[in-house]
Amino acid sequence: MPNPRQECPNPLFKRWLEEWRDQAAECGRFRLQRAYERALSSLHKYPLPLGSGREARILQYFGEHICRQLDEQLEKHHCTQEDLVAPIISWSVQEDGDPPCSKGAPGSDIPVLLPVPSSTKPDQLQGQNLKKTKPASQQRARKYLPAQRSGAYAVLVALYQDSIRPHTCGYLTKPELQQAAQPLCDKSFFPAGPGSKATAWSAVSTLICKELVRKTSVPARYSLTETGLALAKELLALGKPPLLQDDDLRLPAAGTEELLVDSEGDDGQRSDHDASPAEPRPEEPRPEAFKPLFTFYPGQFDVILCVDFIETTGGPTSCKPDLVNELERNGVPFSIRKLHIGDFLWVARERHSPVAGQLQPHTAQELVLDYVVERKRMPDLCGSIVDGRFHEQKFRLQQCGISHPIYLVEDSGSVQHLSLPEETLQQAITSTQVVDGFFVKHTSDIRESAAYLTIMTRQLTKLYRDKTLLCCTKEELERGRPLQPRNDSCMLMTFAEFNEEAMKNQAQTVSEVFARQLMQISSMTGERAAAILERYQTPASLLAAYAACKTASEKEQLLSGIRCGKLRRNLGAAVSKTLAQLYCTPGPLS
Repeated sequence: MPNPRQECPNPLFKRWLEEWRDQAAECGRFRLQRAYERALSSLHKYPLPLGSGREARILQYFGEHICRQLDEQLEKHHCTQEDLVAPIISWSVQEDGDPPCSKGAPGSDIPVLLPVPSSTKPDQLQGQNLKKTKPASQQRARKYLPAQRSGAYAVLVALYQDSIRPHTCGYLTKPELQQAAQPLCDKSFFPAGPGSKATAWSAVSTLICKELVRKTSVPARYSLTETGLALAKELLALGKPPLLQDDDLRLPAAGTEELLVDSEGDDGQRSDHDASPAEPRPEEPRPEAFKPLFTFYPGQFDVILCVDFIETTGGPTSCKPDLVNELERNGVPFSIRKLHIGDFLWVARERHSPVAGQLQPHTAQELVLDYVVERKRMPDLCGSIVDGRFHEQKFRLQQCGISHPIYLVEDSGSVQHLSLPEETLQQAITSTQVVDGFFVKHTSDIRESAAYLTIMTRQLTKLYRDKTLLCCTKEELERGRPLQPRNDSCMLMTFAEFNEEAMKNQAQTVSEVFARQLMQISSMTGERAAAILERYQTPASLLAAYAACKTASEKEQLLSGIRCGKLRRNLGAAVSKTLAQLYCTPGPLS
């Protein structure tokens, strides 16, 4: 039989270290959190009971300040336990009247306490293991209640406010949750500046560990569990900052934190943003006015060309490295990375100066400019039309949140040996420009394409250098706030959000899957699919509409009158009949 799992011989020290660690994580004091984690790990490996914090000094990662903190907490605990010693002894008396021994009665697993004289020192209580002889009511863990205006409080309340909205999706993405929670928190959910990593967002990991917040999908979607929902309601009902029941959870002062961590040998950086209880404030609803997540002012950013790594390595094209060589020769600042949509785009990257003594470089924030380029050689264009990627790529470019998509067509090589005639390819290019509204640029070879990208980079640098760039989410752009520059400022989304939203294989809603299903039908364009989705958002709603039709002819004409495209033309009887046959035929299609 496997040996039964033995409990920690120092349960009080373990509980206090865990509480201090959680409090440090909630306040964003990462060095302090790390120090407590290392001390906990060392304590778990020690098999003997400790009588005081001073005795714990022999353990690894137990510095002078942690040991002193434990002794102070042990003394407070001793003061609160003096009144409980006598009742515990009276419950533990044997039936035959013999006094119990300190190691417990024979045949019993419950240790018993001897009367503690008034001269008992606090460092003797830990070894006697008081926790095992407490009544059940004393053994219950204190309920987790985050302080008002803290990071955990703001996340819980923001998710609850979103859950009671009439048309909620049932979750919030990370940028949405950061923006919704920021007005409810005194600490920033975003890095304050170069080298700053301590933010209120660190409280989310604590909430997930306590099973109050659920994290699902890729990109991450955050929602409340049933326990988290109940706690959020309780926080709103309190209407005042929750008070701690005792001093167990008080963290050391900011001045002692530096000494504490330095004594543990951690080389990380100390955060100066310590959480403190705020004055009672009325609950703030989600703001309707636009507030940028952060702002780039003129002179604080550089325009960088982002190149998809597929355009530089791999594939059958042997001249791909020539693109990088041409860009370097032309002096274009560029960055090679994975782009989930498009082959080239431009970002405004935050300028920052290196900080002396900083071990890790500051991660610069980036905003996506309003231009994206899809590069197609004639063989690539032919292949995308044959396998159906042509319309899907254009549809995704139209939905990515950038209003100036560019189709870069390289006419290099001969089109005589392709599977489609040249007239079909030219018609597809013309349709992309006239119907879909893309800007189409023709180049002869990769060198001319690099020259075009060089000119675009210089023009965009000139266009945006005097602008104030405001960071916003894609949801705000979809509400009607235009992305292109106007006057002296413009609104842009972050590169991280843009690239996450553009992921092809991310978790999709039923409507998104329905749209991709419609795009597989011949002669179905993105505009036609979007027009159908405006009226029937799911296959179930479309099937219900077909079921309400009385005749087969009525089913075939059901969608023919839907207006689509910029010219608001009818969908047409042919496409409507094809859709009716697809969704109303019970067996295989002939």
